Amino acid sequence: MHKSRLSNIIIDCKTDDIDAAANFWASAIGRVAESDADPTEPYRLLEGPPNEMKILVQAVQHESRVHLDIETNDVEAEASRLEKLGAKRVAKIKTWWVMEAPTGQRFCVVRPQRADFEEYANVWR
Repeated sequence: MHKSRLSNIIIDCKTDDIDAAANFWASAIGRVAESDADPTEPYRLLEGPPNEMKILVQAVQHESRVHLDIETNDVEAEASRLEKLGAKRVAKIKTWWVMEAPTGQRFCVVRPQRADFEEYANVWR
């Protein structure tokens, strides 16, 4: 038995200025770009209410797009469950899997990201 749920929306930006991209998206959707981010990291959190899904801006080399993260307490079990539904594993990065839906969208399977994961995640047997 493991748990999972939709966790994050990541706005992938093909850019050399992740802070400018984060400031644009924060202003566009009514959030605040993280102010104390490590300048060497390619991610910026767009801060919002603690009970809402996380939204991050990420600097990437591929074309700009949006992708989703599914958080889980068992990355391998969740990746296998999604494969049975027709998804494909694309790449293992650190502790997570980049996957592709049967319809071509990329998404990631990651470890728990939000404090209320245990309370609200779906249970899979």
